[in-house]
Amino acid sequence: MKVVFFGTPQFAVPTLEKLLNHPEIEVLAVVTQPDKRRERGNQLTPSPVKAIATAAQVPVWQPQRVKKDTETLTHLKQIGADAFVVVAYGQILSQEILDMPKLGCINVHGSILPKYRGAAPIQWCLYNGETQTGITTMLMDAGMDTGAMLLFATTPIGLFDNAQDLAQKLSTIGADLLVETLFKLERQEVKPIAQDNSEATYAPLIKKESYGLDWSKTSWQLHNQVRGFYPNCTATFRSQSLKITSTAPLGHAYVQQLPEELKGLVERLPDWSKELGTPGEVVSIAKGIGAIVQTGEGLLLLREVQLAGKRPQSGWDFVNGTRLAVGEVLTNGV
Repeated sequence: MKVVFFGTPQFAVPTLEKLLNHPEIEVLAVVTQPDKRRERGNQLTPSPVKAIATAAQVPVWQPQRVKKDTETLTHLKQIGADAFVVVAYGQILSQEILDMPKLGCINVHGSILPKYRGAAPIQWCLYNGETQTGITTMLMDAGMDTGAMLLFATTPIGLFDNAQDLAQKLSTIGADLLVETLFKLERQEVKPIAQDNSEATYAPLIKKESYGLDWSKTSWQLHNQVRGFYPNCTATFRSQSLKITSTAPLGHAYVQQLPEELKGLVERLPDWSKELGTPGEVVSIAKGIGAIVQTGEGLLLLREVQLAGKRPQSGWDFVNGTRLAVGEVLTNGV
């Protein structure tokens, strides 16, 4: 089977590698976003997908706007692909492109559609506290993740899974599901199923203002925000920005999912009634573990943080390094 692969970030890499290593699939070319200036050196850096394709000596095309780039469109028309595979490419494909391959354009999407259509399904499903998610393969149409669905694969979400962990897990699942989808589609063993638009939810691009933590929210909401928008959520500590990268909601509802060292903290919760403070206040410090903060409802343990200009550190190292004291208050992030 001959395919052209469209993709850009690390999430797309396992699928591309699976296709490159499959004996019955030939990757004719890879379409990815143009190189971008990244990190402090401001050097032009290829996308993770381009790096893999270049190492495999596969032709790489990087149009600024694929649906307007006449050279790329000509290549795509003439290349004779059976299918176009699209995984987090980052550009909208025109109807002209969608109509080119014999089997169509097959997309690997990081949710169980029609829930979480859009650019950031993994992040928003964590933010909303979902306990299960998965991968959907679909035939693309001109809409935003509205095409007919082909195959599904589900996976549970753990209490401490963050966006990076879940993306890695789903990218591996997606790679296997995509290969299965391609061959079943070719053999007409899978029937496309139209999405129920009335059940659709959306996962838009995350804006910078979404990263600020509001301590009046519940411990559960804050925990989900931290892991969903990992590693970018911020609070304010001693008038400076503080990234909070890992937390644990301390409550009986979550005790079975907590590691052993945290279960003991939950057992002590009835004894803390006199220590409860205002939202954002450090109400206790768990020795060897970290600070425990009052929220709008419930208590939140800070497991890992990152001070401005510093590397991430454990909650306990943060307590020791700053001489954090009970009664200090973290204010909302911006």
